[in-house]
Amino acid sequence: MNKAITDGVVFTPAAFALGLDQWSSGDGTPGSDTYDNAVNAAFVPADQDFGGCLELQKTDTTQRLRYMGETPIYPGCYLRITARIKAVSGNLPSVRIAGWPGDAGDAHVTGLTQAGPATALTSYGQVIEVSTIVGSGNRGGVDLVWPDPVAYGHFGLDLTGANGGVVRIDDIQIEDITEAYLRSMLDWVDVRDYGAVGNGITDDLAAFQAADTAANGRVVLVSAGNYYLSDTMTFTNRVRFEGTVTMPDAAILSLTQNFNLPAYIDAFGDEEQAFKKAFQSLLNNADHESLDLCGRRISISAPIDMQAIVPNRTEYAQRRVIRNGQFYAADSGNWETVNVSSVGTYSTTAPYTLTNVTNVANIPVGSRVWANGVGREVYVTSKNVATQQLTLSRPLYDAVGTQTYYFARYQYMLDFTGFAKLSKFSMADIEFQCSGRSSGIIMAPAGLTFHLKDCFFTSPKDRGLTSIGEGCQGMLIDRCQFLSNEGGTPAAQRTTIALNTNANDVKLRNNRITRFRHFAVMGGTSSIISGNHWFQGDDTPDGLRTAGLILTSSHNRATITGNYVDNCSIEWTNEHDPEPEFNNEYSFSALSISDNIFQAIGAAQWFKFIVVKPHGVGHFITGLNITGNIFRSMQGNLDRVEAIDTSFADMDRTRMRNILVQGNMFNGIEQGMQNPAVIDHDQGSTSTTWSVNCAGPLPFAGYAQNVVGVVARSRIRDGGGATTYAFPYVSTETGTNRDRVELNWPEALDGQVALTVRMDNY
Repeated sequence: MNKAITDGVVFTPAAFALGLDQWSSGDGTPGSDTYDNAVNAAFVPADQDFGGCLELQKTDTTQRLRYMGETPIYPGCYLRITARIKAVSGNLPSVRIAGWPGDAGDAHVTGLTQAGPATALTSYGQVIEVSTIVGSGNRGGVDLVWPDPVAYGHFGLDLTGANGGVVRIDDIQIEDITEAYLRSMLDWVDVRDYGAVGNGITDDLAAFQAADTAANGRVVLVSAGNYYLSDTMTFTNRVRFEGTVTMPDAAILSLTQNFNLPAYIDAFGDEEQAFKKAFQSLLNNADHESLDLCGRRISISAPIDMQAIVPNRTEYAQRRVIRNGQFYAADSGNWETVNVSSVGTYSTTAPYTLTNVTNVANIPVGSRVWANGVGREVYVTSKNVATQQLTLSRPLYDAVGTQTYYFARYQYMLDFTGFAKLSKFSMADIEFQCSGRSSGIIMAPAGLTFHLKDCFFTSPKDRGLTSIGEGCQGMLIDRCQFLSNEGGTPAAQRTTIALNTNANDVKLRNNRITRFRHFAVMGGTSSIISGNHWFQGDDTPDGLRTAGLILTSSHNRATITGNYVDNCSIEWTNEHDPEPEFNNEYSFSALSISDNIFQAIGAAQWFKFIVVKPHGVGHFITGLNITGNIFRSMQGNLDRVEAIDTSFADMDRTRMRNILVQGNMFNGIEQGMQNPAVIDHDQGSTSTTWSVNCAGPLPFAGYAQNVVGVVARSRIRDGGGATTYAFPYVSTETGTNRDRVELNWPEALDGQVALTVRMDNY
């Protein structure tokens, strides 16, 4: 900035040759005395040192010389007033630059310093130059600090000391030297001013560190260029990137004052690399707990190995969040599934291990495993090439011995499997736009309270979210949407799964899931599934429907409440039990299904909403609550809503216990269910034995094990029509299917009764 150049402002006073009437012996204001025709002042036209100059004799204690023109003072503008002077004869005075500050109303602004430092003249004929800087800011080197409301000044000089001396004064100069203060006036420092080269080869780390130190609260400017930094760089000030930087993979760039993805994109010039370096800093700097993507879309061409980004961390347990952006799977060949097959041996003595695995080195960690006797969503958690062993996420239900196993390693946008343990990690307001090319997230093998909130998983190729171990312990998934890539595929032909879990205490709340093969395969216990809407229908007449929610722990301790279960079932299995037959353990127990909406449209008549599927013999249900639900079928009725799938084994109905089924509503369902069930029986002909059919309402084709009440609904009459007050005893579990109850009377009677019957031992 230079007002003389930019605005054409003339600061330098008129030369003495133009008349001494423009020079005051007072303060320079209008009406003050001038040196025109003064006895102690004269213009000298041809001084050997100055050319034209003023010759002045000192006659006052402070001999003033002020230009009567108004020199403007602008905020942010700095002026240097310079005078050249020499003593000619008489006493030697001292000289200083001085001025008078005025405001816009021409009033004197008091309380300000009005004179610069004095310089003594020590000999005759020696030219001395004195100068003083005046400006609005209190900066280094500014002698006269004249802030607002000063609008102008009358400048010149003062002679002090003994009177009588004669001096000659060259024309006084006033120049704009604001450029001398630009560096301290601007809010940035440039790394190039501290030695940065920016050629992409020279190590500019020291220059960056020096610039950050010098900034002291100002912005560090990384001006145009490509700067190589050989090691970690932490900025304690804000940074603005015009140029870009390159660093070794292990070196960390920490932008502590503007930590967000756009700043890293500016720094590295590539959004994928920017995300990696920002995440690296997130896990290595205590100054920020979250990485804000600021709504940016990150286009990635290959899975991101999140642990490889942070090679100094194999575990992390501080709260960290990535939020507010989108990941997009770009079209490339890096998303192809890796398929491997190997022979391996399984034993229930080591239920999480495959041994003697051939080709083990080529099996990627995180691969899904399938073969005979392998349940759904079993993954490789780790491998040991030296011992030819694989660690699995879940046990296998019927795979003892040696066989060929198949492994599929899906490719995920964000891959956390390199971490041994990752806890307290959150992602919020992010869309994973998989575009049918990639899967979403694969988790670390261990960790606590992974949290997804308000995220979208759009069109995953294979999986939305995958847990390969215990990294899902205490996981929370809130208000997320999982949108299938198979919406137009019949339900039974779909292969994609929104998510799976292996550990306990998972919370799935208020999510929306569309047209996957399965919504969730949950291998742990004590989960809370509430407020979700998952739907898996298709347009096929009498269409097959798949399980939406699959629970694979028999002693489950889960609550399923307030969900919308649309065109799919809840399936309860023990397919991750290495010894799936009952063996003095907790059998199928501790599950609550309450206040949900179940709906089917155009489903096959035999479809069931709630299915229990034991994978071994001897099991039974001992603790199940199904209450307050609404079951509805459209475009065709359903036979019933519940069943035991006997594909592997039936259940021991004699040991059913603590089952409560009540308060449910049924629309378009041929037969509802209750336990205890109230059965009305009308005995039209007299008999000593009344056989009551209880098969309809008792759930899971249960036996009529207990009668807890018998109430006469009419007169009980003998063969002659006389009322009798006899009371029967009951025989339970009668009939071929053990679903009938007999009332045994002391004589042949007829009438109507209501029985309260249970299919369990309460």
